[in-house]
Formats: sequence, structure tokens, C-alpha cells
Amino acid sequence: MFDNLSERLNKVVATLRGQARLTEDNIKDALREVRMALLEADVALPVVKEFIERVRAKAVGEEVLQSLTPGQMLIKVVNDELTALMGETNEALDLSAQPPAVVLMAGLQGAGKTTSAAKLAKRLMEVDKKKVMLVSCDVYRPAAIHQLQILSQEIGAEFFPSATDQQPIAIGRSALAEARRRFMDVLIVDTAGRQHIDAQMMAEIKALHADLRPVETLFVVDAMTGQDAAVTAKAFGDALPLTGVVLTKADGDARGGAALSVRQVTGRPIKFIGVGEKTSALEAFHPDRIASRILGMGDVLSLIEEVEQKVDQKQAQRLAKKLVKGKGFDLEDLRDQLGQMLGMGGMSGLLDKMPGMGDIPDAVKNQLNDREVRWQIAIINSMTPQERRFPDVIKGARKKRIAAGSGLQVQDVNKLLKQHKQMQKVMKKLKGGGMEKMMRAMGGKLPGGLPPGGLPF
Repeated sequence: MFDNLSERLNKVVATLRGQARLTEDNIKDALREVRMALLEADVALPVVKEFIERVRAKAVGEEVLQSLTPGQMLIKVVNDELTALMGETNEALDLSAQPPAVVLMAGLQGAGKTTSAAKLAKRLMEVDKKKVMLVSCDVYRPAAIHQLQILSQEIGAEFFPSATDQQPIAIGRSALAEARRRFMDVLIVDTAGRQHIDAQMMAEIKALHADLRPVETLFVVDAMTGQDAAVTAKAFGDALPLTGVVLTKADGDARGGAALSVRQVTGRPIKFIGVGEKTSALEAFHPDRIASRILGMGDVLSLIEEVEQKVDQKQAQRLAKKLVKGKGFDLEDLRDQLGQMLGMGGMSGLLDKMPGMGDIPDAVKNQLNDREVRWQIAIINSMTPQERRFPDVIKGARKKRIAAGSGLQVQDVNKLLKQHKQMQKVMKKLKGGGMEKMMRAMGGKLPGGLPPGGLPF
């Protein structure tokens, strides 16, 4: 997400860093580039105009012009205004009502309401330790009801069954009564969507809202629709008292126009952002962290939170003890590390949050992809337990068998074994205080300038 915008803004930043001082003329030139970058990112025109004026008003002030590092100061102004544009801070769900707190999901068909409902339920269960029930009031698409039931089973949430011959309000009332009876903390209600906004849909969801009186009414919108997302959100906001927005499919949107437009156009905060298809791929939306990501400064806080939430700490401790005792780093260990990395959003998700990744050439970034990681896991899965623990036994005939089993080539197997060999050498240095020595020798950085801890492997 934000790839194109980040690239354009980074070029502006690079130009400004070369300036000895800033004048109104070069600020004007820089802001022209920023304006073009935002428009290309499909940010709504009124939002772009207001943003540029706010930056200009601060940029031509005494504070910036007399700064010792004027280029850096202007970058800070842009960063602050991006943060303000998206809402300053994350606004969490308000679930302070008497249980069960009702959360109503609204939006057009295909925006990802059903999946987002399940993702939100999983997050509330795992992060907030809530008891959650899900119900579908979409009586127009039997597949939507079935999909929510399957997702509920997958994440371990309670599911209230419904059918297409029922009325949405009747379904909602019954679900709420059952949630009360079973002492649920939260009831998430999935609603029907259409291909476009129509009077019937709005009347139905307004009636459902009036009857259930949800504490949160979340508008779910596809990030890939760009500034149209903000327009649709405004239409729903005019009909319903929305409390927030869930931006879906953000991982497939290289522009980011929706994220930068929705708050300004609707006056409602983006509360969550969907960054993948998995039920765990829902992040709290932090404007300050997103602004940092846009300007190529990474998002270390989100990365740390992901590590804490998604990395198997017991598994990590077992591996650490194994290495300290001098036992080898085998292919089963490598497979575990690769699996954990995919669970954290894969290579693209990790790289997006690391500072300075905007400076890495595209050719290098393209080599770091999840497809390669999945191939490596497939190769390791095609080995016998003995081969995983003792990779040195893998010779010609075994390599052919492993390649055939994984659907890849012998050279792919050779490549994996070579990478593992290199990693084994690094891991051997961790024995007997080797980690501290290695860190001191590298000034506290891992190869490539990554911070201590680096990638999961």
C-alpha cells in the first residue's frame, strides 16, 4: 500500500535534503510535486487542496525558513499534516455499553463485510479477550450466511444461524436475545449489500439500526476504489450515524487515496485496515504510523506489536535454548521461522514496516516475495524427518525426489540448501555469548542494516 505515493514523496524529500536553505520558490516547487503525488494516489481533489494549503501555511513560516535543517523541518510538517489528515490517533471501538455490545457492519456488496466481521471477531477475542457472537442479516445471498458460519467455525466464535426466508429485523432481535442469554460481550451483525446504493437497502439498514441500537456502526469499504470510497462512505454517513470505517483490501492498493480521503470527506475515523485475506489480517489504523510508512520511515511500533501477538514465544525460546546449547539450526527450524514470517503478513508486510525500505531498489524488493517463501516451505515439507534434521545426507537422488515432490526444480532445492548452510554458520556464532560479540562488532546492527531481531529468521 502507498507504494507509488511513497516513491514520489521520497523523491521530493531527496531533493529538499540537498537544499542549503528553503525559500518560498523551492517550497512552491516541492508542494507542486506533493500535489501531483497525492492526485496520482487518487486522493479526492478537495482533500488535496486543503492539505497543500495547510502545509504551505506552516512551511513558509519563520520556524521552517530559519531552521538549521529546513529540508527535514518541511518533511516533519508534511508528516504532521498527513497524520492530521487521517485523524491524529487511532480511535478504538467503544464497547463500554451493557453487554452484549452490538457492532453493525454496513457497506456495498463485495467490499469485504463478511470477512471483516470475522476478522474483527477474531481480533476482539484474541486481543481484547471478549466473548463474541456473529450473525448474518443478509437474506439475499445464502452464500453470505454460509460464509460467515464457516469463518465463525474457523476462528472459534459463536454463530447465530439465520435463513433467507426470515426478515433481517427478526434475525437481529433473535440474535441479540440469544447473545444476552449466553452472556456474550459483543454481537457483530453482518448486513446485506448491493452493487450500488439504493433506497431499499438504505431503508432496511436504517430500520435494523433503529431496532438494534448498535454502539458501533462500521462502514466497510474497499480501498482499491480510491476516492470513490470516500464518496460512498459519505452517502452511508448521511443515512446512518456511522462511528467509523474499516478499510479493506489495503494490501492490493498501491495508491492509498481512500486512506487519505475518507476521514476528511466523512468526518468519521478509519478504525481498522484489512491487509490480507487471512482472518488475522486486520490492523488497528494508526494515522501517525501510516504517515511514517508513507514517508518511507517505517512503522516499527506496529512491527513490534505484530511480533508480540503473532510469533510463538515458546517456539522462539526453544530455538534460542537449542542454539545456545550448540545444537544445529536444522531445516525444521527454518520451516518454523518461514511459517511465522508468513503469519506476520509475509515479506511485503514486514518490509513495509521497516525504516529505510524505500531506498532499496525495486529489483531487490521483487526478489523478496512470499511465493519464494512458500516454495521453500514446500521443499522442506517434501523431505523426510531425517533429511530435515540432517541436511548433509541430501545428495543427487534425494534432491531429485524432493524437487519432484514439491513441484520444483533441483536447482531450487540446491538454492535452499545453500541458504540454510549460510544461516547455520551465523547461528553457530550465537553459542557461548557469540551474539553479544557479533552485535558489538557490527555496532548493534544485523547485516544489511536491520535492527537487532531483524526478520523472524
